[in-house]
Amino acid sequence: MVGLSTAWRLAGRGLRVAVADPAPGSGASHAAAGMLAPVSEVSYTEEPLLRLGLDSLARWPAFAAELSDESGLGLDLRRDGTLDVAFGADDLALLGELGAFMEKLGLRVERLTGRECRRIEPMLAPSVRGGLLAPEDSWVDPRRVVRALLAALDGRGVPVLRERAAELTAAGDRAAGVRLADGRTLAAEHVVLATGAWAGPGGVTRGGLAGVPPGVLPPVRPVKGQIMRLRSPEPLLGHCVRGTVHGSPVYLVPRGDGELVLGATQEELAFDTRVTAGGLWELLRDARELVPGITELEVAETIAGLRPGTPDNLPLIGRTALPGLLLAAGHHRGGVLLAPLTAETVAGLVAGDGPALPSCSPTRFENVEETAP
Repeated sequence: MVGLSTAWRLAGRGLRVAVADPAPGSGASHAAAGMLAPVSEVSYTEEPLLRLGLDSLARWPAFAAELSDESGLGLDLRRDGTLDVAFGADDLALLGELGAFMEKLGLRVERLTGRECRRIEPMLAPSVRGGLLAPEDSWVDPRRVVRALLAALDGRGVPVLRERAAELTAAGDRAAGVRLADGRTLAAEHVVLATGAWAGPGGVTRGGLAGVPPGVLPPVRPVKGQIMRLRSPEPLLGHCVRGTVHGSPVYLVPRGDGELVLGATQEELAFDTRVTAGGLWELLRDARELVPGITELEVAETIAGLRPGTPDNLPLIGRTALPGLLLAAGHHRGGVLLAPLTAETVAGLVAGDGPALPSCSPTRFENVEETAP
């Protein structure tokens, strides 16, 4: 989604753009639940990431409206908030401390009793003791967004080449385009690398972009996430619901058509994308504690995707040490949320009229070595 969004914004500036991707939107975006939830996902050590998320969340309504209008397709953007719930006294105390931290940062949250939580979400378990509602958090259907982006790019005459970019080409000390896996060469003044978990040095041997000089690609690691999609005739929930069960976070994201996305595991297993019985069992076990009724739902899909993680959990957005090569990668859990901000930032850098994001500079890891997993 990040790459397609960037291409769309570049084309919107009147620039000539081509996209090389054998299966657009089939990676992390295809597996993702689509949470736009910088408030409910805040942590004590990642305030810079929170600020990026809030900035991009504020851009989502206009981004979605423009994309939907141009493509003629709906995105199922929902702005009903995230409900984070607690079970035991210890969980409730921790949630209360997190709420105080959110309020200190100036974030809008509402503290709810267990009864108030069940009033707005009747399907919650009776054992829920309390919760925090982040009313400005949102979510969207990433698969619909990808379809809309492809339609919008087609409408603008942007070629989407269903082929892998195999190797970077250079002219002197500058990126000059890419060579596709089928042997064709695309010349370009700027190359934007938006290959997710394959954007780092470890991804080159797994089908990533070869030919980049040593030390230019920053460290990116794949973080596996297993997700289930369940289905019911009518939506089971009206809000995105989160909680911590047995020490593991779990979330449930409803769609307007009755689909319920349940996720997600976090596994450091390199490029393994197998769906496992243990991973699915943990998801169902923990989600059942939150919403007992999910065990009656139909299983529509199981899938595993690879999130692109970085050492500091901040994305890689902007110019690399190699002139002409830019990165739009390393978004970990926030690729969908950060797509508008990333696309507009990269488009501005390419056009020469937009500011950089210093905290997301791809050159900040220049002295960090990474070995291929």
